[in-house]
Order: sequence, then structure tokens, then C-alpha cells
Amino acid sequence: MNAILSLIVSSVAVFGLVAIAFVGVWGAHLEWLFGVIIPYLAVITFFVGIVYRVVQWAKCPVPFRIPSTCGQQKTLAWLPRTYVDKLDNPSTTAGAVCRMILEVLCFRSLFRNTRLEFGSGQEIKYKSAKWLWVAAMAFHYTFLVVILRHLRFFTEPMPFFVPYIEKVDGFFQIFVPTLYQSGFLLGAALTFLLLRRLIDPKLRYISLPADYFPLFLILGLVTTGILMRYVLKADVVSIKELTMGLVSFRPVVPEGISVLFYIHVFLVSVLFAYFPFSKLTHMAGVFLSPTRNLSNNSRMVRHINPWNYPVKIHTYQAYEDEFREKMIDAGLPVEKGVAEAE
Repeated sequence: MNAILSLIVSSVAVFGLVAIAFVGVWGAHLEWLFGVIIPYLAVITFFVGIVYRVVQWAKCPVPFRIPSTCGQQKTLAWLPRTYVDKLDNPSTTAGAVCRMILEVLCFRSLFRNTRLEFGSGQEIKYKSAKWLWVAAMAFHYTFLVVILRHLRFFTEPMPFFVPYIEKVDGFFQIFVPTLYQSGFLLGAALTFLLLRRLIDPKLRYISLPADYFPLFLILGLVTTGILMRYVLKADVVSIKELTMGLVSFRPVVPEGISVLFYIHVFLVSVLFAYFPFSKLTHMAGVFLSPTRNLSNNSRMVRHINPWNYPVKIHTYQAYEDEFREKMIDAGLPVEKGVAEAE
């Protein structure tokens, strides 16, 4: 499937989801379906799917140490090793844990990523790709801030840290209501990641609908959220009544909630249900990646494959004892002659 077709299929799919929610609520008045039943099903699918994927990954045997490392490996005591070497190529569990923390919180391997380009003739150049790292950091952390801010709708009383996050996020206070930077930074990071796939010929060639669909889906979430807060006002009191009913398993659907809110919730539900079956599960898979979570101590500890089953072996000595005379007749060298073997 070419890039243009993948792009069209993904965008049409998201627009179709928006149309389904709009017609279902505005035309058929299925507020209970889109406000209660679908969110419950989506959350169940999310947790069951994540647990299933993690269990399947955990059951995969990893008989050998296969960490992706660089730097100086610990070989001899007199060879100096810097702190960077100990993180790049950890020989202890503590070092592997530190490397994993940097990978999860700072995307360290992405920060070290380089971009290959062809120069004049057959010359190959490696250039820094820090803009991708910046966009990824902005996307993940602003998404986290948005999720934490939304805890005010699902908790009563809300956690103590939510007001502090809102104060920092709305530091400029340019408009009324307060302008939160996280939503716009999230949209900017998503736009960068989308344009990167469209502009870069190599990425565009390998991109599939599964690569575009999550970007358009999250862009839809961001757009509807911004519209509800700054353009088409939503009844926050009624929305919190609905969300608190969902959390307490006593669902109610108050009147007066706008269609845009149900579209927003429907897109969130689709994202939750789609998450375990997509590439987005790297959130959980990174912790089970043997290239990241294993220490490189192959020269210090002998690792024997525990899944090896006993096999019948035939040593060369036994082979020569069995075929010695025939080997001598064929002119093949032997370690022992016939008389010496006898």
C-alpha cells in the first residue's frame, strides 16, 4: 500500500469515527451507548489486552544475553571504564536498571540516534537526529500532563498535585479560561511526527495505515479537547457528574452535555481499545526488551541454555575408532594408527 493511500485510509477512518459519534448522539440520541457502554468496554479491552500481550512476551524464552551495547565492556580490572561505559555496557543488574530508567524517562537510545544520508557518489554521512528526540519527548510528556490534568474529572477530592500541574501548565494565563500550553505543544509534536513521515521519502515509503492512524486519532482527541475548552464551551459540572458515575460504577448521563464531548469520549475509547493491538504497546514492551533490560556479563558468567534437551553425541575420537581402517585406506589422516589404537 503506497503512502498516499495509507494516509487517506487512516484519515478517513478517523473522520468516520467522528461521524459515527456525531450521528449516534445528535441523530439517534444514543448518549448511554457512547457515554457509558463504549467507555466501559474500551477500558476492559485495554487492560485485558495489555495483560495478554505482556504475558505472551514474558513467556518468550531468552536463553542468551543479547543486550544492545556500546562502550568498553568490563574485561580486565586494570582497563579504565567511565560512568558512560558503565551505562552503555552495564555488567551489573544495577547498571542495567539505571540504563532502563534513562531509556524510559529520557529516551536515551533515541537521543543517540543518527540519520544516514548519502553524500556525493557512494559517500555515506551520519547526521544527528535530535529533532525527533525533542518531538518524542514533547509528545510523551505533554500527553502525560494532559492525562494528569484530567484527573480532576475522575477523582473527588482530586489529588494534591493536580492544582500544581495546572498552575505550571497555565503559567502564562493569557486568556480566560487559562491557556494550557500542554495541549498546544502536544498538537505541535503530533504535527511534526506526521509531517516527518510525509516529507521524508524513506519514512513515507515504509509507512503503513497503522503508522498514520494513531497520529490522526490523537490529533482528533487534541482538537476536540481544545474546541471544548476554548471555542465551544462544555458543561463541566455535568461532565464531571458523568465521569464520577463511571468511576464509581453508578453511571448516569446528565442532560445538556454537548455532542462534541461524546465525540471526544468516543475517540478516547477507540484509542484505549486499539492500544493493546498496535505499536503503541511499546509502553509496556520496553520493560521486557532483552536488548535493554539485560546486563552484559557474558565474559564474567557462563550462561547455559536451560532449555537444552539431552542429545546423543558422537565425538571425533569415537568416529575415528569406528572408521579408522577405512580412513587409512582412503588416505585420510588419522590421529592414531591401527597398531597404536590396539
